[in-house]
Amino acid sequence: MYRDSGPAFSFTITPVVKKLLLVNAVVFGFTLLAGPSFTYEWLAFRADHPLTRFWGAFTYMFVHGGFWHLFMNMLVLFFFGPPLEARWGGREFLRFYLVAGLGGAALGLLLANGPMVGASAAVYGVMLAFAMNWPNAPIYVWGIFPVKAKWLVGIFFVLALVGTFDPGGSRTAHFAHLGGLIAALLYLKADWRPGGARRGTRPSARRSPRPLAIVPRELTRTRSDAAEPAERETADERGLLDEVDRVLDKISAQGMGSLSAEERALLDEVSRRRRTN
Repeated sequence: MYRDSGPAFSFTITPVVKKLLLVNAVVFGFTLLAGPSFTYEWLAFRADHPLTRFWGAFTYMFVHGGFWHLFMNMLVLFFFGPPLEARWGGREFLRFYLVAGLGGAALGLLLANGPMVGASAAVYGVMLAFAMNWPNAPIYVWGIFPVKAKWLVGIFFVLALVGTFDPGGSRTAHFAHLGGLIAALLYLKADWRPGGARRGTRPSARRSPRPLAIVPRELTRTRSDAAEPAERETADERGLLDEVDRVLDKISAQGMGSLSAEERALLDEVSRRRRTN
């Protein structure tokens, strides 16, 4: 899959991430028309009305209190969501996103002291999953300062934990953040996907041969190579095979139609190389 250093961020949006961005934008427009009283009464998650407003545990993660609240959450989803969706597939990514969001509502039910809105719990879960898959990927804070993904998520966790002791109004938001992180961690560690590879960790170095693989690792070595250590592969070759694996996983999950022009060109190039060899 991706290298430890992380995927190269691009502006290619995967299908489920694109739909989530659109739904959040549409709901935000609706709430502007409906007004804050309707929004916080009927669409927010309210711990004081868990039964009479039970749908709020789902709708709250698509409602935002202002433009910048929406913008920051969607910015995180835009950058961190596509690599995960490409690795897991759209259906699994959406399930994980909703589980993390529901985790925020679950903790809010126990501890929050006001209406809860925003996709923060879900996107915090997405950040955690990204860091667990690519812990050493450099994230440039303000586009300048590189911070490894694992440390950045650790900082956000500490801020969320400390914020839960704040007696002010932001306490509810911090409970949502913390709930999203906890739910995401439990879901990833439990690995509840039926028959799937572990989501929360990087794949093992040993991979079973792919019947449809263009360049399955086990079949690309000659008999003489098989006796030599795995370190024979160059860093470039390993990186190329990792990228091909990612594309093949994406085809398996979403079909050929989901590939970008760059991904199709990669498969064509690798196939051409193998034919000439």
